[in-house]
Amino acid sequence: MAKSALYAGYTYEEVLREFAQAVAGVCMMQLQNHADAEDCFQNTFVKLLTKQPKLSDENHLKNWLLRVAVNECHNLRKKNRRTVSFEEVTEEPSYCQSDDTLDVSWALMKLKPDYREILYLHYCEGCKVDEIARLLGRNPNTVKVMLKRGRDMLKAVYGGDEK
Repeated sequence: MAKSALYAGYTYEEVLREFAQAVAGVCMMQLQNHADAEDCFQNTFVKLLTKQPKLSDENHLKNWLLRVAVNECHNLRKKNRRTVSFEEVTEEPSYCQSDDTLDVSWALMKLKPDYREILYLHYCEGCKVDEIARLLGRNPNTVKVMLKRGRDMLKAVYGGDEK
């Protein structure tokens, strides 16, 4: 069934290999709970199979997947109305790919979800302000302000530059 379906030139299996890390990262940053993040991750890829969206290119595909993942996480949070602190998550975070971004992951987890989401998309996934605004349904200027404030919050978590 899924092998012949193409998503912006990718088979379903190729989409999974190529974008699993990005979707998993968004889900974990959003939910801070491995089991819930796994559920939203799976729901995102199930929706790709069942909806069979018409996607024009790789960027459109990635943005679609990230948007669906964000929506799945928001829906789950609304449904559950519970949060789990980072300290309760026992597994090492593996959702950012490089050592530099992994180093900052623990600090991101200490931020409020809105800031964590925007900073993760910008720094770990390399999304530009306009892409983040589209993905999250926000004004680009709001995203810029939240990036600035989020950076300031990260500095506070890290101890900041003492000048």
